[in-house]
Amino acid sequence: MIEQETTQPIIFRIFDLYETEGIEIKDVGLKDVINLTPKLALKSHGRNFQKFGQTKVNVVERLINKIGVAGHRGKKHRLMIGTSTGKYSKNAGIVLDAFELITKKTGKNPVEILIKAVENSAPRDEITVIEYGGARYPQAVDVSPLRRVNLALKHLVHGASEKAFGKKKNLAQGLAEEIMLAADKNQESFAMKKKNESEKQADSAR
Repeated sequence: MIEQETTQPIIFRIFDLYETEGIEIKDVGLKDVINLTPKLALKSHGRNFQKFGQTKVNVVERLINKIGVAGHRGKKHRLMIGTSTGKYSKNAGIVLDAFELITKKTGKNPVEILIKAVENSAPRDEITVIEYGGARYPQAVDVSPLRRVNLALKHLVHGASEKAFGKKKNLAQGLAEEIMLAADKNQESFAMKKKNESEKQADSAR
């Protein structure tokens, strides 16, 4: 009889290095909007442009996209570092270098550290302006789960930019430091400061 060879299932890892299996998302509100589906190539080529399509995109890919276009800081455009461009391969390299630094310093899976950072720095409340009878006043509102993740990723990238801009650190080192600080709920983290600021403003507008 011919013996049949047993083929082992292929296990995909982030950057072919980091496993996502076993990573627990403790924040119940974010479980449905943080995608940890392992992929060999973290590039969806803009396929998920429909409503709630971001929930189908791996959270590491969303971080890479944020580095290229991090949004604005206040009313003025944020001056980003020259290495932070729209080139996807360069931005992916920055995230990969940051993950390697996190692994060296913590000895843990950097994807798990990133998830902790996002959970800790995702704001639950913010304010919007309501106009009533010609008067404008702030009103506290709850933040949707998808926006919570987007804000957390944006603030992590802004914090990394601030730590690296005009300093000896490069963007990868700044990103690694910002993610680790946010994961530890350290108040030196830019993302944690923005979260606390947003929630304090919302408390005062209730």
